[in-house]
Order: sequence, then structure tokens, then C-alpha cells
Amino acid sequence: MEKQASSRSCFVCGVANPVGLRLKFYATAPGEVSADLTPPGNYQGYPGVLHGGIAAAILDEAAGRAHMGTFPPRFMFTAKLEIRYRKNIPVGEPLRIVGRAGKDRGRIAEGWAGIYDQAGTLLAEADGLYVDVPEQPPSEALDAMGWKVYPDD
Repeated sequence: MEKQASSRSCFVCGVANPVGLRLKFYATAPGEVSADLTPPGNYQGYPGVLHGGIAAAILDEAAGRAHMGTFPPRFMFTAKLEIRYRKNIPVGEPLRIVGRAGKDRGRIAEGWAGIYDQAGTLLAEADGLYVDVPEQPPSEALDAMGWKVYPDD
């Protein structure tokens, strides 16, 4: 497993975002990433259930990161995201997030992501369509964003 880079302020992966999820993504296979999360209660919608918008952000990040690669990363933005919520996603319990790259058509690519509970049950999944950022940031811009592989805590 190779740890992917993160930024300082991204809501999903930002290491210094005080209200963010701070997910650490790892490349687990070619075109596949994973992360683990035990979401705290302050991200719930209904009592004990992760807010659907937070789940959407997690799924979007994982599906897009499956195409990101290593350094320098491939930055893409989301053109379309279709989510299927299968079961309530609990807060306070360990979850596994998986993202997989789909078809790559040059500057447009497809991705899939799922959120699983400890038993391996698929709780939510998404299919996304991603488009390359027109001008990939140069190395100095990545540095300014704090884009790098941070050591584990």
C-alpha cells in the first residue's frame, strides 16, 4: 500500500482542516484506493446516522482519487455523481472506503466508490464522471497548497 498525498485544507483529506474528515487514502492496487474512517457524531444527520452530504463527499473523493495516481497527481473535477444509499451509515463505528477507477477516455474518466461497514456490507456507493482540471498545477503550486504525503500520526 502506498499512501497518497493530501492537502492542508481539503474538507475530506486536509490534514489541517479543523472541521474536515482528515481521511488518509492509500493506493491498494492499480486504479484502487482505500481509507478507513470512524465518523464522529458531529457529522450525523439523524441520530446515529452519518449525514448523506458527508457520505457524498467521501464517495466523490474516493472515486476521483482512484484516477489520481502518485506524484505529480492527476487533478480532476466532478462532472456527475450518482449515489445509491443502501443502508444507514453509522457514526462512531469503523468504516472502510474504497474507490476504483473506471473507463479512462483521456481527459474524462469514470470512477466508482463504496462505503462498507466492519462486516463488509456495502452501505452506500457512487458512480462518478470526472474531467481533468484544464491546467494541472505546477510543482510550486502543489507546494503552496501543502500537497504532499504527510506522515501518519
